[in-house]
Amino acid sequence: MAYVAVDADDRLEEGPEGLEFKSFLGTDARAEQRTQSGASNLDRGYLTDHTTHKGSSGFWTVDYYQPYFDVDTSTVLKRCYTTLLPTSPSYLTILTPSADLYGPFWIPTTLILALFLSSSLAASISSYLSDPGAAYEYDFGLLSLAATIVYIYTFAVPVLLWLALRYFGVGEWGVAEALGVWGYSLFVWIPVSILCVIPISILRWVLVGLAFCLSGYFLVANVYPILAMADAKATRLLIIVVGVLHAALALTFKVLFFSYYVVHDIGPGADPLRRFI
Repeated sequence: MAYVAVDADDRLEEGPEGLEFKSFLGTDARAEQRTQSGASNLDRGYLTDHTTHKGSSGFWTVDYYQPYFDVDTSTVLKRCYTTLLPTSPSYLTILTPSADLYGPFWIPTTLILALFLSSSLAASISSYLSDPGAAYEYDFGLLSLAATIVYIYTFAVPVLLWLALRYFGVGEWGVAEALGVWGYSLFVWIPVSILCVIPISILRWVLVGLAFCLSGYFLVANVYPILAMADAKATRLLIIVVGVLHAALALTFKVLFFSYYVVHDIGPGADPLRRFI
C-alpha cells in the first residue's frame, strides 16, 4: 500500500463562505423558471392571481381582462351543457382550471336576443290565432327591457355578493368566479325561451319551472360552499337572498316574455292580444 501526499487547497478551508454558486441559465430561462413556480396559483383562476400575469396593467385596462377571454369554444360549450347535468362529475368544478368571462358575456347577450325574438314571435302567433285580420306591431321596448334585466342580474348581483364576501373576510372566491357562475347559470334559459314560443300555457309554466330549478340548483351548489367558509355563520343566510333574486328573475321572465294567450272571443274594440300571469 502506498501513500501519496496531497497539498491542501486553502480555498477549501475557508468554509462555506468561500463557495459561490453561479447559474449557467440565461435570463429567459430564469424568467421561465419563476413563471413555472407560480403556475399553481394561476391554476386556481382567481382574479387576484392573474395580476402576476398582467404585470403593471390596471383593472381599468383591456390587457387586464384579456386572459379571461382566452378560452376555446369547446371549453365554453362543455361548461354550458354541464350546467344542465347536476349529476356530472365536473358540475361543481365547471370553472376549473381557470375562470373565463367569454361565456358569461355571450350567454346573457344571446339570452337577451332569444327573449326578445321568442316573445315577439309568440305574441305575433297569438295575435294571428286570436284575430287573423288584425295587424301586429312588434314592441322593441322589450329588447331594452330584456337587456336591462339580464345584464343587471348577471353582472351587478355577483359583484355585490363578491364585495359582501370580501367584507366578511372570505377571499377564496374571485370576482371572475362569481361572474362565471351567474353567467353560465343562465344558459338553460336560452332553449327554454325558444320552446316557450309554443302557445300552450301549462307547457310554458313547466318550462319556466324547469329552468328555475336547474339554474337555481346550479347557483346554490356553487355559491353555498363559498358562503360556508366565512367565520360568521350569518353569512350563510345570503343564500336566501340569492334564491329570492333568482325566483324574482324567473317570475319576471314568465310575466314579461312568456305570457301570451290565444283569445277567441273578444269584445268590440278590445285588444286581440291579452297578457295574463
